[in-house]
Amino acid sequence: MKLHTLQHVPFEGLANLEKWAVKAGFSISCTRLYDDAALPRVADIDWLVVMGGPMNIYEEDRYPWLAEEKKFIGEAISENKIVLGICLGAQLISDVLGGKVYRNGEKEIGWFPVSLTPEAAESVVFSALPPRFTAFHWHGDTFHLAPGATRTARSDACAVQAFEANGGRVVGLQFHLESSAESIRLLIDNCGDELVPAPYIQREAEIVSREHYLGEINTTMTTLLDAVKRSFA
Repeated sequence: MKLHTLQHVPFEGLANLEKWAVKAGFSISCTRLYDDAALPRVADIDWLVVMGGPMNIYEEDRYPWLAEEKKFIGEAISENKIVLGICLGAQLISDVLGGKVYRNGEKEIGWFPVSLTPEAAESVVFSALPPRFTAFHWHGDTFHLAPGATRTARSDACAVQAFEANGGRVVGLQFHLESSAESIRLLIDNCGDELVPAPYIQREAEIVSREHYLGEINTTMTTLLDAVKRSFA
């Protein structure tokens, strides 16, 4: 099995998701879009993981590779590949599927709870998760559900925290379950200017002091990815 990731900036990689993939027996490859790297053939991959980044999905004038990336994501979905989007990655998938991406009412940065929707109980993927769990967040945009997508999670600050499409083969997560202590530190180092006083933005010291949640999100991530792999192996 081949897992390919699309990476938008040097400081947002697979983090703990890489450990899961290696243990699960995947070979891993990566297109570093910020280096204008070439995309592979969709036929040569089994899973596509689209990572986060500080840019927005509509900034094609600043990031010309966004247009080609969206076409690639659309082709992967059409070819029934497993497609997982995290934060910006989820927004890109939503846009490709026809959903509207827009600025959320509040930025959400730090450790906040996520609740599953009633629809999640019918999902072969999300039904494996606990009804409420803590996740790490770092986003300012959100999206309306695309046609055919199902909302599977929400939070107090963001009405659509997760969705699935294609019967669970396509999953979008607004939040981060892959985070490690190192990946969080990289976000703080590179995007720390966003840590301003706001209802759903935690200060740096608060974020770092709550890294005991790392074990919880790793367990949640493993449960989610195992459910995907088990359902579509």
